[in-house]
Amino acid sequence: MLYFSKLRIFSVLIFTLILTYFSISNFTKLDDDLFSKNIKLGLDLQGGSYLLLEIDNKPVIKQKIQNKVIEFKRFFKEKNIITKNFIVSDNSISFETTSNQTQELEKILDDDNSEINPYFQQYKTHEFDFELIENRFNLKLSKYGVVLLKNASLDQAIEIVRRRVDEVGTNEPNILKRGNDRILVELPGLDDPGRIKSLLGKTANLTFQFITQNSEESFGTEKIEFEDGSEIAIVSKRIVLSGDNLVDAKPTMNSQTNETVVSFSLDRVGAKKFGKATSTGVGKRLAIVLDGKIISAPSVREPIIGGSGQISGNFTFQSATDLALLLRSGALPAPLNIIEERTVGPDLGQDSINAGILSLIIGFVLVVLFMIYKYRVFGVIANLALISNLFLLVGVLTLFEATLTLPGIAGIILTVGMAVDANVLIFERIKEEIKSERNPIIAFDSGYTKSRTTILDANITTLIAAVILFFMGSGPIKGFSITLGVGILTTLFSVYFIARLFTAFYVIKNKDKEALI
Repeated sequence: MLYFSKLRIFSVLIFTLILTYFSISNFTKLDDDLFSKNIKLGLDLQGGSYLLLEIDNKPVIKQKIQNKVIEFKRFFKEKNIITKNFIVSDNSISFETTSNQTQELEKILDDDNSEINPYFQQYKTHEFDFELIENRFNLKLSKYGVVLLKNASLDQAIEIVRRRVDEVGTNEPNILKRGNDRILVELPGLDDPGRIKSLLGKTANLTFQFITQNSEESFGTEKIEFEDGSEIAIVSKRIVLSGDNLVDAKPTMNSQTNETVVSFSLDRVGAKKFGKATSTGVGKRLAIVLDGKIISAPSVREPIIGGSGQISGNFTFQSATDLALLLRSGALPAPLNIIEERTVGPDLGQDSINAGILSLIIGFVLVVLFMIYKYRVFGVIANLALISNLFLLVGVLTLFEATLTLPGIAGIILTVGMAVDANVLIFERIKEEIKSERNPIIAFDSGYTKSRTTILDANITTLIAAVILFFMGSGPIKGFSITLGVGILTTLFSVYFIARLFTAFYVIKNKDKEALI
């Protein structure tokens, strides 16, 4: 029956008022410590920068192969298996063994529980595929071994990118995985992406290596150029310390030279290694190498045993700040290349907002006028439910701090049409019931009851489509599916609780009238 208990009326009223308050908080500045959430504007509405980065996994695979060679040699030595003549290429390893040990070694590599060549139950394959030609084993990273390696490096790269972007202080960045070698970075409100591009383009692989006295490159040394191109130094390949041991880095001023430097502090292991190296290397030049370029090469005057030091290199305060940021966030596992870049100006974003709001107003006004013309008082009730539906929708999006995009506005506009569609079905069903039922209260109640299945079927099928779009789509498609899905739920609430409540009040009060609808 068209009956609402006082508890239900109170619950509907409180729920509606709370979400309405959340909705209004987006448009007014309320000094409220209890609720400070707002809907965020997406890149297409707020303006900003869009970067698509691609990770170059060749160094990762190369490093994996080199580490695996060391692991193979150690493992086979422990098993008393003779191996020799190791040859390493891009993603493969080959080596020889004695003829009487080939079967034993083949069994180890092909064992599902192999320690040195793990078996992936998920993919039904080993990390390395291998073939035996006479006494030589040729091992190559399997397809899924490469996939797992790429996924691991991509996950690590995303974390490093997120740290660097967060350090810059960009408002509400959106950092997403794209495939197994790409990262999407959306930076709303950022008009000049130059600095962020330079930060994301650096691997930030930091090492400390001693410069030798040799005039020519030899075994155990390598030529490394200074970052400013002033000279080329012969540097020992032995790494004294890496960036992995850094705990903190920050830009400071050197009071003696009055120049900007980067001060760093090391963890306990790093401090011990650095102290030992500088104790034996007093008088030598210590090259500070960043991404294959020497940025500074100071002479070690005395042992550095305090676990802290300074990096100098003709820095400006901005470049020192950026270097400190890179060192704090950690090194990328592999270089990142920018393959797509777009910048959306705030004016274009504002034009999109204005166009979306204008279309929403036009659609809303036309729907309101049609409902009043078609159903008179009940059209007004449907319009009140429509208005409350919009407040509920915006309130829910605010509660979850959703990001509103241009397709999201399209989803809200579509919700306006769907919201009145349910009321139209109900009112037309009521007209049919009145023809065969004299009691208007029973007729109205039957109209709501008998139209429920049709309305639920229509909205549930649309909700299923919205859910599929959310999980299968990306970016703007997700924004559309979120507003559409939430709009369906708020529509059902507004129709069966708000509109029905108003309808019940009006019908019960005017039950003696001949033509209610």
